[in-house]
Amino acid sequence: MLIERASGVLLHPTALPGPHGIGDLGVAAREFIDLLQECGQKVWQILPLGPTGYGDSPYSSFSAFAGNPLLISLESLVASGDLSAEEIPSHSFPAAVIDFGAVRTFKFNLIQQASTGFSLRATQERRKRFADFCAQEAYWLDDYVLYSAIRSHMGNHPWVEWPAGLRDREPETLLAIRTELSGAVAVETYSQFVFAEQWQTLKAYAADRGVRLFGDLPIFVAEDSADVWAHRHYFQLDKEGRATQVAGVPPDYFSVTGQRWGNPLYNWEKLRTDGFSWWIDRLRRNLVLYDLIRIDHFRGFAACWSIPAAEPTAVHGIWAHVPGQEFFTAATACLGPLPVIAEDLGYITPDVEALRDHFGYPGMKILHFAFGSGAENPYLPHNYQRNSVVYSGTHDNDTTVGWWQQLSEEERSAVSRYLGRAVVDPAAELLRLAAASVSRLCIFPLQDLLRLDSTARFNRPGAAEGNWQWRWQGQGDSLLPSWQDFLRDLTTLYGR
Repeated sequence: MLIERASGVLLHPTALPGPHGIGDLGVAAREFIDLLQECGQKVWQILPLGPTGYGDSPYSSFSAFAGNPLLISLESLVASGDLSAEEIPSHSFPAAVIDFGAVRTFKFNLIQQASTGFSLRATQERRKRFADFCAQEAYWLDDYVLYSAIRSHMGNHPWVEWPAGLRDREPETLLAIRTELSGAVAVETYSQFVFAEQWQTLKAYAADRGVRLFGDLPIFVAEDSADVWAHRHYFQLDKEGRATQVAGVPPDYFSVTGQRWGNPLYNWEKLRTDGFSWWIDRLRRNLVLYDLIRIDHFRGFAACWSIPAAEPTAVHGIWAHVPGQEFFTAATACLGPLPVIAEDLGYITPDVEALRDHFGYPGMKILHFAFGSGAENPYLPHNYQRNSVVYSGTHDNDTTVGWWQQLSEEERSAVSRYLGRAVVDPAAELLRLAAASVSRLCIFPLQDLLRLDSTARFNRPGAAEGNWQWRWQGQGDSLLPSWQDFLRDLTTLYGR
C-alpha cells in the first residue's frame, strides 16, 4: 500500500541521451537522477531491464533474471580499468532513435574486450566481488550464461531447435558444451557482473538523492528464454519443449480475434507443489533491483486466457484459474510485504479486483482512458482511490499531444467540459489533473512534460516494427524550455 503522496517520471534508460547510440547506466542516468531531485521528484519509473532479442521489446526477454548488456556504460568500464578510452573506436549513431542492430554489434565487441581486460587487470578486491556475485546468483546465472553462449553458437536459433542433447539438457552434453564454449560463457558472465555492478551503483546514487527506482515485471516469459529451457516442468510444454497452451487476451471491442501473445503458460500445479520457489526467487531478484515493482498483466494471477498453441488467434481460448492468492500469500510470508503496483488495465473482473485489494496493492489510473463514457468512468479523477498510481498515459499510449491530435471535436469537447475551460495545452492540463488527484503516486511521462507529439511515442501495441526506439536528446529536446519549472511547481502545489 502506498503511504505518502509522491510523484515521478517515466523514462526507460535506453531513451537517455549519450554518445553510443543508446542510453546506459552511466553519466546520463546520474544526471537524470539529479534532475529528478532538483524538480522534487521521488520516483523514476522504468520498463523491464532484461536482455532483448527480435523486436527489441523489454517485455520479451531471454531471461527473467538477467540484465541487458546494452545498458552497460562504456565510460564506467573505462573508469573500472577493464577498457581503455583508446579501445572505443570513433563512431556515429543517430541521436533521436536507436539502431539496435548497430548498437548491439558495437557494444558487444567492446564488452568482449573489457572482459579480457578484467581478466588481465582486475584488482583482488574486484575479483572477489566477481566470485561472490557468481556464487550468490548461480541459481539463475549458470543457466542463463550457458543458454546465451549456446544460442549464439547455434546461429541464434531458439533452444527448441537445438540438437536433442542440448535441448533436453543431457548432463554429459551440457558439460561438454560448457567446456567448448568456455570463452563465450566467461564473457556472458562478465557482462552480467558488470551490469549488476553498475546498476547497484546507480541505485545507491538514486537512494542518496531520495529517488526510488520503480521497475516493471512482466508476468509471462518468452518461450525462447533461459527460464523455459532450464525449467520446462514449470510451463505447459510438449515433450520437445514447445508450448501447448499460450497466453493472450480474448476478443473485445478493439479486436474481434483478441490478442495471441504466444508466451507459454505456467504449470501452476507444479509451481504450487514446489512452494512457488521459482516465482519467489524472481520476486526476490526484483526486490534487489527496484524499490517499487509494477506487475504487468496482474489479472493473469487471478485467471489467464489460455489459447491452444496450434490456434492462430485468441478466439478459441478459455479462462484458466490461477492460484494467485495462494502464491502472493506464500511470497509475502517469505519476502515480507511486497512493494507491488498492479497493472490492472484492460478486461478486469471482480476476482482480479478482489485479489488486488486483498493484498492492498495499488492499481493504475490512465487519463487517456477517462473521457470515453459517463461520470462513472473509473479513470475520471473523481472516482479515484488514494491507493493508486495515476498517469496521463503509459509507454503503450500515444503521447498526450499525439492523443489530443487524434481526438474528434466531440471527444475534445468532453475533456474541456470536465476541466471547465477550453484546452490550449492538453499535456499540461492532463499532467495537472493527475498531480491534483487523490492518487498517492503520480507518474509523468517525460514526453508529456516535453510536450512532444506522436513521433516520440515509445510503443505502438500490435506494430511489429518501429517500437522502443525513441531517445530523449537532452535539455534541448523540448517545445517548452521551462518544463522543469512547471514540474517543480506542480509537485509543490499539490503536495507531492
